[in-house]
Amino acid sequence: MASGRELLGEWTAKGLRVWLYNLEDPRDEMDRRIIAAMQHHQICPKEIKGRLYVDTGRERELTIAIQTREGVQIIKPELDALANEIEARGIDVLVIDPFVSSHQVTENDNGAIDLIAKEWARLADRCNCAIELVHHTRKTNGEEATTESGRGASALLAAARSGRVLNKMNDHMKAEAGVQEDPSTYFAVTRDKANLAPVGERVWRRMASVHLSNGDSVGVAEAWKWPDTFDGVSVDDLLRVQRALEGKGRRYSDQSGNDWAGVTVAEVLGLDVVSDRKRIKKMIEAWLKSGALVKGQKTGPIRKPVPTVEVGEWATVWSASPPQNQG
Repeated sequence: MASGRELLGEWTAKGLRVWLYNLEDPRDEMDRRIIAAMQHHQICPKEIKGRLYVDTGRERELTIAIQTREGVQIIKPELDALANEIEARGIDVLVIDPFVSSHQVTENDNGAIDLIAKEWARLADRCNCAIELVHHTRKTNGEEATTESGRGASALLAAARSGRVLNKMNDHMKAEAGVQEDPSTYFAVTRDKANLAPVGERVWRRMASVHLSNGDSVGVAEAWKWPDTFDGVSVDDLLRVQRALEGKGRRYSDQSGNDWAGVTVAEVLGLDVVSDRKRIKKMIEAWLKSGALVKGQKTGPIRKPVPTVEVGEWATVWSASPPQNQG
């Protein structure tokens, strides 16, 4: 937002002033993350000069509410100080990370959290800025989280105008996408609550490892697109697959060892028959559906017919001459 560049493939307004207020991490840790992000995305200091402000709770704590015997007490001087700083800096977006460290009330008290959330909303209105509250999820026991999985009272989500949730890629998705690295490197962002706009689709991110000059290695988020089954596969490639399969009687079942038609597909396209197995199977199914391939049969090892993959309607491309036996 501060750079005004679409670093993650999403539109952002130009020249926004952003205030990151991290209430847990020390400044040197924040500096490392920012420097790594600038290095990875090739951002010059002058691009964000005067538009990125960073403060930490280690240097100045922030508590806008406390729990007393009489109930929740909102600390007005803290909110006034925030408002004055937002106005002085001309802040467009304030990020509080994490929300739980900005107050000292019972996290599961819906009434208390509702009061605090509405104070944040009033501050946003008062200062004409956006405020993003970073919040943790409760333990989901392996289930995918939604914004409703937020830890503590549900009043926070109810008061929010929009909500996004992050989920790590699981092992099943890793196999589906053909990802070789640790799946925890990849995560999805889903906007599943949006009061004033349509609910967004899931978008994927990857944490790239960036090495700093001091020897440190820091993770930086970058855009990542879920691979399409036919990414990098042309009609000419299909024709090469058809020629390789023609008359071979390769079997349809992927449990057929080296006689599986997918082995031939992998050899022709330079894929890994193990890690790309699901992708190869999807290709074969798509080609069967289109008629480029068809199912046949042959006698198996125990003299029973087994399904095979045969050439259907030949693919034609300008760069390739049709097979002589096409008819």
